[in-house]
Amino acid sequence: MQFSELGLDPIILNAVSTSGYTTATPVQQQSIPAAMSGSDLLVSSHTGSGKTAAFLLPSLQRLLIESPSKSIGPRVLVLTPTRELALQVEKAAITYGSGMRRFRTACLVGGAPYGLQLKRLSQPVDIVVATPGRLIDHLERGKIDFSRIEVLVLDEADRMLDMGFVDDIQAIAKRCPTDRQTLLFSATLDGVVGNLARELTKNALRIEIAAVPHTESKIEQRLLYADNMDHKTRLLDSLLRDADMTQAIVFAATKKSAEELSDMLADSGFASDALHGDMQQSARNRSLQRLREGRTKVLVATDVAARGIDVAGISHVINFDLPRQAEDYVHRIGRTGRAGRTGIAVSFAGMREGGLVKNIERYTGNRIEVHTLPGLEPTQRPQSGGGRPASGNGRPRSGNGGNRSTGGFGEKRSFGGAERSHNSGGYGAPRTDGAPRAYGDRPPRGDSQDNRDRGARSERPAGDRPRSDAPRGNRFDNAARGSFDKAPRTFAPREGNRVEAERAPRPDVDGNSVEYWKKRESEAKARPQARAYGDRPARSANPGAGTGEPRRSYGNDNRGAGNPHARVGVRGRFKD
Repeated sequence: MQFSELGLDPIILNAVSTSGYTTATPVQQQSIPAAMSGSDLLVSSHTGSGKTAAFLLPSLQRLLIESPSKSIGPRVLVLTPTRELALQVEKAAITYGSGMRRFRTACLVGGAPYGLQLKRLSQPVDIVVATPGRLIDHLERGKIDFSRIEVLVLDEADRMLDMGFVDDIQAIAKRCPTDRQTLLFSATLDGVVGNLARELTKNALRIEIAAVPHTESKIEQRLLYADNMDHKTRLLDSLLRDADMTQAIVFAATKKSAEELSDMLADSGFASDALHGDMQQSARNRSLQRLREGRTKVLVATDVAARGIDVAGISHVINFDLPRQAEDYVHRIGRTGRAGRTGIAVSFAGMREGGLVKNIERYTGNRIEVHTLPGLEPTQRPQSGGGRPASGNGRPRSGNGGNRSTGGFGEKRSFGGAERSHNSGGYGAPRTDGAPRAYGDRPPRGDSQDNRDRGARSERPAGDRPRSDAPRGNRFDNAARGSFDKAPRTFAPREGNRVEAERAPRPDVDGNSVEYWKKRESEAKARPQARAYGDRPARSANPGAGTGEPRRSYGNDNRGAGNPHARVGVRGRFKD
């Protein structure tokens, strides 16, 4: 279907044809007429299907009608997950609206200075493209007016929810007028995205275009298995030196690895740049501009660049680290083969990442062919379920590259048994008797292979403490431990002890007999009496006798006028 058949204004059609587009994609054929009718839309389509034009063209058609409101706020608000995608959407809006009079746009993204953005918002603006975080900042400062918004567009809604923008999206939607039109575009409309869509839309029309990507893609997908990180870097170096490679995007898992990989490639002589979320927006713009101008041959990026880069010269996309989500894989490889061109997508996989490869193949619906580079073939065989790497014969590989004599991965084998093929005399040496040893069994130290040169424990010189094989019992048992060369410890009976030791049998005592109580009474009288707290016995000797010191009184009987050393207290003064 041609764009001229969709009912668009000739001003917009002229801009679209000038851009080189004449035939509408399936998502555009269904979304543009439905959006022009004024209904809310829930659109599910894969990357590269033309979703940007699907919501921009009907929005521009609405802007041709003069707004009754005199506010300077935007009439169309587009939310995107990343800065690069926001800049790409704004560029497309400027291209499609080039024939419109007094058409203004503003891009509000993080990492950019507030001054230019505030200057754009101080004038009447038609379309605002923003990331949720920076737009919330302008809202809280009161620098943007939402009273004139007619269309709210959520582009890549699933990605925004994955990045944790659900609260910001809900706050922004509450500030928008209730009679607005909501257009939601996402790769999937299930789960959390479906819940958000039901909350923000009213009687929305659901459009699903190729929920699973088409198999007839012009992107050739290849899979290379790598033994380790060093093998990965050698594979990457070989691919980037290929004569067919013009420009490439290398995707890394983390920001740190992207920086390190970019520096390594620069040291190897490649014109490389890095792109990740911690960079300032000005630095990210410079990296993309150098890529568009052809000055950068290799761009090492994280998933922040998987959506929003539209450079025609990218011939290769290399997944140095596999994405954890299959949807991210589709967006990554979509950076090549743009606008009907052909491209090559190469993915590196570790020997234990077979599960990730299976998830990607299940999502895309086609199998990724395994390739090898001459001279850089892997020495291990991958496991389809992501298990332990195996060698070419299907058996586990030992640490020194030799094959064990056991069966394949998963077969039970004894711990440290005779089947180990190591020739060293240390840990894991073969048993001399040839019998397998169960896990946890340990031979006597004197007979073990690694203790023969050290001497057995039983051959220690006399005087060392022998090791007892007797089981450990209760600490208060009658039997003494065999590991101590001393007499057994005995416990004398003691009244009131909380722990009662073994005692000799006691004779029977009749507690009701008179003789028993007389005996107890006589024992109590013979026992010395305990002194009560605070009682002080009479002193029989003078503490100062024989020392020449004056006699010191301790009682009131020594006080009086005849005693020159008497202590006069309060009572003594009043008596005098």
